[in-house]
Amino acid sequence: MQLIQLGLNGPQVPAVGVGCWAWGDRLFWDYGQTYGKDDLQAAFKASVAQGLTFFDTAEVYGIGASERLLGEFIAASGAEVVVASKCFPLPWRISARQLKGALRHSLQRLGLPHIQLYQMHWPLPPVRIESWMDAMADADEAGLIKQVGVSNYSPQQTERAHKALQSRGLHLASNQVRYSLLDRGPERSGLLALCKDLGITVIAYSPLAQGVLSGKYSPQNPPPRKRGFGADRLRRLQPLLDEMRRIGIAHGNKTPAQVALNWCIIKGTLPIPGAKNEQQAKENAGALGWNLGEGEVTRSEEIAANSS
Repeated sequence: MQLIQLGLNGPQVPAVGVGCWAWGDRLFWDYGQTYGKDDLQAAFKASVAQGLTFFDTAEVYGIGASERLLGEFIAASGAEVVVASKCFPLPWRISARQLKGALRHSLQRLGLPHIQLYQMHWPLPPVRIESWMDAMADADEAGLIKQVGVSNYSPQQTERAHKALQSRGLHLASNQVRYSLLDRGPERSGLLALCKDLGITVIAYSPLAQGVLSGKYSPQNPPPRKRGFGADRLRRLQPLLDEMRRIGIAHGNKTPAQVALNWCIIKGTLPIPGAKNEQQAKENAGALGWNLGEGEVTRSEEIAANSS
């Protein structure tokens, strides 16, 4: 099992995690229509069986349903897993003092005494980053969380959070951002380099570009319109998907999704693909145990750049 350390002083976790954004979400992911609770429980069991024990959720995913489902599955299985969740700063929270209440509600839904990694979901005003980090440090001192993370923070915002936590004797463990072969903004902004220098783990969400890099969609069979990939864009992406299929065959019939996830691992990030059923969970695990070659990485990036 390939492992990655969560921050400078956190646990070793599998180099592929499980994103729980779709768990219980009816608005974006159509929970209850194309998949349900039984499918998600099968995905949880298969993930754990394959060694994928890092689960990322948030209080806003499914308006609390994701945390409740994850908590139920953990309790029913007795599995030892590492849980990350997030606090959403708006629209109802205008004071950092409200973080503790949000955290306690997340703990209740999860059925856990503490959360390993608690993240601020967005750097939204009016509360200053420093105030949120101070509240996070208080939660750490109270034993309610073990590590502090952020999500969707720019390089400058990440530095501010890092500095604020250092003043309390803590280390910023992670920054969770959108990152994939089609979303390389964290490289261009300097965020990846900054996080590497500071010992901050970059958690890559949407590493499959909401399923587009799985190869299951085509111009004739596009994903739901709300995901932002129409027929024209899918046509431009076909050369990239064809290359990913060729690479996959060369590595023992790996799928495009596994190639996309392995690329994220090669770049030093912790990808957290979603898993809505047992098959997807097993496919995610297949991204581990092998590595793309340098030439394959370069060629994929060149084609991806020309496909956007």
